[in-house]
Amino acid sequence: MLMKMIASAAFAALIAALGPAAEAKEWTHVNLGSEGAFPPWNMIGPDGQLAGYEIDLAHDLCRRAKLDCSIGAGEWTSLIPSLNAGKFDLILGLGINEARKKVVDFTIPYASGAATFSILKGGSVPQFPMTGERLNLNDKAKADPVMARIRQILKGKTVGVVQSSSHEQLIHAYFGDDVSVRTYKSSPERDLDLHAGRIDASFDSAVYMNSILAKPENKDLEMTGPLLKGAMLATEVAIGMRKNEPELKAIFDKAIKGATQDGTIRNLSLKWMKIDLSPSSGN
Repeated sequence: MLMKMIASAAFAALIAALGPAAEAKEWTHVNLGSEGAFPPWNMIGPDGQLAGYEIDLAHDLCRRAKLDCSIGAGEWTSLIPSLNAGKFDLILGLGINEARKKVVDFTIPYASGAATFSILKGGSVPQFPMTGERLNLNDKAKADPVMARIRQILKGKTVGVVQSSSHEQLIHAYFGDDVSVRTYKSSPERDLDLHAGRIDASFDSAVYMNSILAKPENKDLEMTGPLLKGAMLATEVAIGMRKNEPELKAIFDKAIKGATQDGTIRNLSLKWMKIDLSPSSGN
């Protein structure tokens, strides 16, 4: 009997120490962060306002979720620190990879893309193999020989990438010390150096590349090499959030699922990207 009383008292003390169970947070307003410098995903329009595929989609998702949302811009490398510091509740345009999963949580994807190279026409680098063809890096039997050939072409060259991106990770992982890597705060900043011949190639989102190459001022650039997915590439794009906020994840997972199923994501990606980026599944 005494032992039961001691056990009961210990259990009661434990419950008191833990305090009341955490209540689910009810969200009414969220702050979303966007780079604002990665067209056509996101950009600052002529009116000084954020625009692009992700901005239109974010407004649609907030409407579905019945949330009041504000969207602000920040430098790419500052977005995750700003999220974890509480400046933003969500980050738009965050590709899913294992490194990022360690520091943030993700919604289900709202876009499925690819990555590729661009070069200066008639410049220091010739066309790569499999230009315009899809290649999954996880299919190593097919992909490794192609990447070995590209490594040989790029040996001694300089490749430009956005810093702290999965594109930077890939260049280091697949090409090692055979290439020099130059990092930039944004893709447009990197493109200026490609035009000027200060770098030999760039590596970025294929959607972004397709968008800029359609502009007359970029007629001296061309895409080259395969449309890559897999490995460390973050080609499945989702909304990032702080760890352990399941209510917020559930709200936006449901909204993204609805936007996928009713064709909103397809229509918005066709409007902005000219290709369908719908994720393979809405669940």
